Amino acid sequence: MEISRHPTTVYQAVAAQLEQALQERYRCGDYLPSEQQLADHYEVNRHTLRRAVDELVNKGLLQRRHGVGILVLMRPYDYPLHAQARFSQNLMEQGSHPTSERLLAVLRPASSDVASALGVNEGDNVIHLRTLRRVNGVAVCVINHFLAELSWWPALQQFHSGSLHDFMQQQLGLSLTRSQTRISTRRAQAKECKQLEIALQSPLLCVRTLNKHSDGQVAEYSVSLTRGDMIELTLEHE
Repeated sequence: MEISRHPTTVYQAVAAQLEQALQERYRCGDYLPSEQQLADHYEVNRHTLRRAVDELVNKGLLQRRHGVGILVLMRPYDYPLHAQARFSQNLMEQGSHPTSERLLAVLRPASSDVASALGVNEGDNVIHLRTLRRVNGVAVCVINHFLAELSWWPALQQFHSGSLHDFMQQQLGLSLTRSQTRISTRRAQAKECKQLEIALQSPLLCVRTLNKHSDGQVAEYSVSLTRGDMIELTLEHE
């Protein structure tokens, strides 16, 4: 493949053509050919190819995985924030394959923040579930779900994967609606880096959500830590 040979633009030209190839031929979760194969394809040396790949890593389109290869991320996934927003359905409509798995299910004393959100006393037992969501096999967000209604605990212990809200509707007859969302940012800490398979101090979106059931009472307080390079939040106004 013919690439411009101006010394300051060769790697940028490769990066541009590689980005176009990502859009046309790859999906999130795919791996690129080896660096040597890519260098041969674009008729450049490996140093130039690495600089091109670094450009796309910095843009959030690729991720290097030591000993494995170069992972395609293909950001951003659009996630609208409105009362009926559904993570899984939204991503499926964008042609992706989202999954969710339970990492933790315990009863624990409510912290001050959790107690305030749920309208209970600090130290009261609440249900705490933690889930990990992936898109096409790539870890995207970790969500901590807190629920105050202990009568739901026997049923929720049976939840292991899929949509938690779908499970609650099917097993408990609950239909939850988002009533409040707060968004902030911070850097990933060690445990979160391991769960999300990202580098230390990577940017995270912290989304705190209150969900109510049909009687208007708060049913769930959730804290989602989402990779900033994978999701773009959209605020919809009516």
